[in-house]
Amino acid sequence: MANKRAKCYIYMRVSTAMQVEGYSLEAQKDRLTKFAGFQHMEVVREYCDAGKSGKSITGRPEFTQMLQDVADGRDDVDYILVFKLSRFGRNAADVLNSLQYIQDFGVNLICVEDGIDSSKDSGKLTITVLSAVAEIERENILVQTMEGRKQKAREGKWNGGQAPYGYRVDSKNSTLVIEPDEAEIVKIIYDKFAHTDMGFVGISDYLNKHGYTKSKYRDQELSHFSRGLIKNVLDNPVYTGKITYGRVKNERVKGKRDEYRRIKTDDYMIADGKHEPIIDEQLWQEVREKRKATGIKSEKTHSLDHEYLLSGIVKCPICGTGLSGTVRRRHNKKSGDYVDNFYYRCQHRKKVDDEHFCDYKPSLDQNELNHEVELLIMDMVTLDGFNDFIFKRMNEKVDVSALEKEREQLRRQLAQVSGAKTKLNQMLDRLDVTDRHYDRKYQDMQERLNNLYDQIGEIDDSIADINEKISRVYEEQITAKQLYQILTHFDKVYFKMSDFEKKEFLRNLIESIELYPEKQDNGRIIKRVEFKFPVFFMKALKRVEFGCSMKIPSRRYAYCPNFIQSII
Repeated sequence: MANKRAKCYIYMRVSTAMQVEGYSLEAQKDRLTKFAGFQHMEVVREYCDAGKSGKSITGRPEFTQMLQDVADGRDDVDYILVFKLSRFGRNAADVLNSLQYIQDFGVNLICVEDGIDSSKDSGKLTITVLSAVAEIERENILVQTMEGRKQKAREGKWNGGQAPYGYRVDSKNSTLVIEPDEAEIVKIIYDKFAHTDMGFVGISDYLNKHGYTKSKYRDQELSHFSRGLIKNVLDNPVYTGKITYGRVKNERVKGKRDEYRRIKTDDYMIADGKHEPIIDEQLWQEVREKRKATGIKSEKTHSLDHEYLLSGIVKCPICGTGLSGTVRRRHNKKSGDYVDNFYYRCQHRKKVDDEHFCDYKPSLDQNELNHEVELLIMDMVTLDGFNDFIFKRMNEKVDVSALEKEREQLRRQLAQVSGAKTKLNQMLDRLDVTDRHYDRKYQDMQERLNNLYDQIGEIDDSIADINEKISRVYEEQITAKQLYQILTHFDKVYFKMSDFEKKEFLRNLIESIELYPEKQDNGRIIKRVEFKFPVFFMKALKRVEFGCSMKIPSRRYAYCPNFIQSII
């Protein structure tokens, strides 16, 4: 009676279309089929995972189906043939678990190229050792690659990837070179953050509204400035001439095998770079101090229960920064009482040009300046037609369609970049550690992956910016309606408010107050008031043009949309 021919499955896998010679699907199938014929085995079924990683079982549908067929006894096979052990899997735990699984159903594994047969005594031991060695080798290559990059950072050289905004890469010398136009914008970002009350969104809005544009180095990049870019510029020591390593690292996700996430760390290496700095150390430290205080409400430095209604809103006529509130407490020796006088003054001493610093020294009496602003608003609300204007404004609809359209475009870009990131991650996982170019390919793909993560972060920040702007539009509409209601009864409501309520009202109503360097002949010092909302366009007594400078006999000010222009 003739011996029964052994039955077998053959399993083939390639990670990418760019496989080295001998690893292609056709080559694997040819080799496995010839081996089965030589061993007088019957190939009853073929399984093929094209473009699938061997890092884990997950994501390999044909492999999973093969194991299920073994468990179901579908073809009553004796062996599974693979070209090499790496085709069966690259994760040691998965290889051994899968091997144990098929052996529980009486099926053994043969790795044709490696000469391994798990049915023999030495076969399983060999598989165990080779699986562990392959995984350890892969981890060692990763460590060696990272150590090489760390040493490069110690030498002050650029470690690869896209250059930070403000620089370009000199690949020949592995250093950064200043891009003059971008460097000027970096200086503006640092100056605005350190010397004004602008935050990330305020600075990005300022740059976008004042005609500054960002060069696109990739199709998916944004041409406008986002909050995320501003934050990254302000937090990156590279602008002081430093090179960092380890600011972002991959952290294993707990409970997930071979799944990582990128996190930022505070404990990272800083070395002197070979590139020129864009900002000096003093400005960097100023920004660091303000970054620490960002979002923390400042506490009063004195025990007086007092509110400076216009602090920060009224601007220095020399340097443009917000004036701060100060108090002078004087002791009356006769009565024993203390008298407090409150003022606004510039305490910044900001540099106004290459040689000069702000030298505005006057202390402006708070009561006088507050009263002048209150009179200005009183003049406005008593004008004929003001109530009709307010009623019309309160019934206007909010239009955010342009913002929503921009947000949808960004979401589509995000989907494209996320897809590219997923595909690159898969390619990274499929790299074969036995490939002699493994370390170079790994580093190249890792740099591309880092760039994609940067793009995703930038687009996420831009979407967050737009969401914030949409929310702000609706919030401003609500706030504007509340302010308009107060303005219609200003003379009755305002003077019954507490100082804190007055301060909140004025901050919501007024964007900024510009001053003359000195008081005018008529005793006035306010030059211009810019409102956060359209207020009124006056056509009374005499015709008033936008930005006019003609005298109006019975009024000190001309009232126009969004601002009040003083009349000289």
